[in-house]
Amino acid sequence: MTEHSPLIIDVAGTALTAADRARLAHPLVGGVILFARNWQDRAQLLQLTASIKAVRADLLICVDHEGGRVQRFKTDGFTHIPPMRAFGELWLDDGQGRAYREGSGALRAMDAATAAGYVLGAELRACGVDFSFTPVLDLDYGVSGVIGDRAFARDPRVVTLLARALMQGLLQAGMAHCGKHFPGHGFVQADSHTEIPVDRRSFSAILHDDAAPYGWLSSSLQSVMPAHVIYPQVDSRPAGFSARWLQDILRGQLRFDGAIFSDDLSMEGARRIDGRTVSYTDAAVAALQAGCDLVLLCNQSLGEGHEVDALIGGLAQAQSQGRWQPSARSEERRLALLPETLPLAWDELMVHGAYMRALDLLP
Repeated sequence: MTEHSPLIIDVAGTALTAADRARLAHPLVGGVILFARNWQDRAQLLQLTASIKAVRADLLICVDHEGGRVQRFKTDGFTHIPPMRAFGELWLDDGQGRAYREGSGALRAMDAATAAGYVLGAELRACGVDFSFTPVLDLDYGVSGVIGDRAFARDPRVVTLLARALMQGLLQAGMAHCGKHFPGHGFVQADSHTEIPVDRRSFSAILHDDAAPYGWLSSSLQSVMPAHVIYPQVDSRPAGFSARWLQDILRGQLRFDGAIFSDDLSMEGARRIDGRTVSYTDAAVAALQAGCDLVLLCNQSLGEGHEVDALIGGLAQAQSQGRWQPSARSEERRLALLPETLPLAWDELMVHGAYMRALDLLP
């Protein structure tokens, strides 16, 4: 019996099909990632998440729900969370005139970030979602269109403290978190969804700036997602397929022991490894061999979903051939991301004191 369920896949619509249920029941599948196409309203989302859990209670239901332009559910009562840059800007606002007080902006920003994490997590959990891929730990160098206002700030110290505050809010809502995109995506202009970004800076520069939040948060981060970026001064492979980055640096040097997710294997940055285009199965095996605990394949269930089926079958074959072996430790890390408390129901949440106060603190 498989002791490790590393695949996070998607489903096509607002309700499960028979094909979805068959895929989710496969022992190699450990979770689902939802998108805006899976959303109609809160009642439908709650029914969808309940139907996923009915297939297997241990499936991790995930979503990219950061705030700003990366927020999958925005209607039927969901709060519009500001982009993370708004908290970085609040950090710098110490007031004017008699209201000026040095450092007050930083403290207000941290309180607001905690409130945002709580609102984000509590609303998702009220609809049956377990986990959101947030916070973004990338630095805002002002050059990356794909990161942009998703980043808190340019200063890694500010990013670290605001991310820690957001993580605290998520934990108050009973939701785990994921720092991304290790060691940093903010310095490169190219979008790894459509290109293969290359960051040619030295290892010391990357470690001192971009990767610094991962070291400072290593005792509190619950999961990390590496970037589909190549850092040729360190390794010729993108970070998510690099044992040097994931095992030697992230786990060894920075002493991180939580779960590591690959970024979406369907992105262009994941399809070319060592100069050649590879299959989703080969990409998944490479990510797992490099040190990922979990791998994502997004937006491939549309239509007949042949690519999802091919990945499930291909990984099973790779296991039987000895190209990949399940990891009990990786499975422990996956299960640790599941909520341990019952969520507040939506109507109860709407009148909950901590929730109402959190709404008032959002910028």
